[in-house]
Amino acid sequence: MSETIETWFDQPLVFTIAERHVRGRLVRLGPVLNTIMAAHSYPPVAEKLLAEALVLTVLLGSTLKTEGGQLTLQAQTGGGPVELLVCDYRAGELRGYLKFDAERLVGVGPDPTLFALFGEGFLAITFDQETTGERYQGIVPLEGSSIGDAAEHYFEQSEQIPSLISLAARPDHEAGCVAGGLLLQHLPEGEVGRDRLHVRHDHPEWEHAKTIAATLKDEELTDPATSLETLAWRLFHEDEVRVEPGAIVSRGCRCSVDYFAGVLAQFPEAERADMADDGKIVVDCAFCSRFFPIPLEEIATHHRAD
Repeated sequence: MSETIETWFDQPLVFTIAERHVRGRLVRLGPVLNTIMAAHSYPPVAEKLLAEALVLTVLLGSTLKTEGGQLTLQAQTGGGPVELLVCDYRAGELRGYLKFDAERLVGVGPDPTLFALFGEGFLAITFDQETTGERYQGIVPLEGSSIGDAAEHYFEQSEQIPSLISLAARPDHEAGCVAGGLLLQHLPEGEVGRDRLHVRHDHPEWEHAKTIAATLKDEELTDPATSLETLAWRLFHEDEVRVEPGAIVSRGCRCSVDYFAGVLAQFPEAERADMADDGKIVVDCAFCSRFFPIPLEEIATHHRAD
């Protein structure tokens, strides 16, 4: 493994194993995760679900090659106690929100399946490329024991890339909520120097790497005393592992009076008047749990500027 400054929290570690034709990412969220969670009072089951979804969002979003690109993860409910799960990542900025029925959520127990949480729901993963304006979206059923299982199905169906995703989250008496994750992938078909995957039905290099990666324990992913480089080395010490740090992750709620005024300016004046109370429209940001009272005069100014 090449020498590097060790990575602990809120920054993905990108690694490649050239001989196995495998690439991957590790990330552990701590301070950023707790800042996002602090905006709401989530019960343990909801906190674990959102924490793992935020880790998955970083693992996927940090693969975007354009700085202004955005990855959006949204779980659409099918009648379960969780009504909405949405997370997004853009240029290192992360945010997420979970809406749920508190009374019904109590009945799912401490370790529920995705079906118990969402019913027959769906997971939508959307990649927005800023430079080209292109949007790619895949939608898969919410099946399996975790949201990571559903994401693996996405890569299998939409991208045809063999993938392994491990997610874990737990409360820590010192660090608060800690969550970690691993994304491991076989190099995609058509990559320079590789056989196209659909031509071959056996992938011994991938199966070897996948088997090793599957030994990673939840306790290791969420251990604040273990660097991500150490985890990569423990798993793949028999191979030459090349690592490099990804972009530092920060809380990225983009709400502001100016932004909301610009959005509201797109509505007809009569509709804005109906939404107002005492000359102001109050906008509730679900991500950061803040209210923004915006005077109609300020919205009108934005409308004239447009």
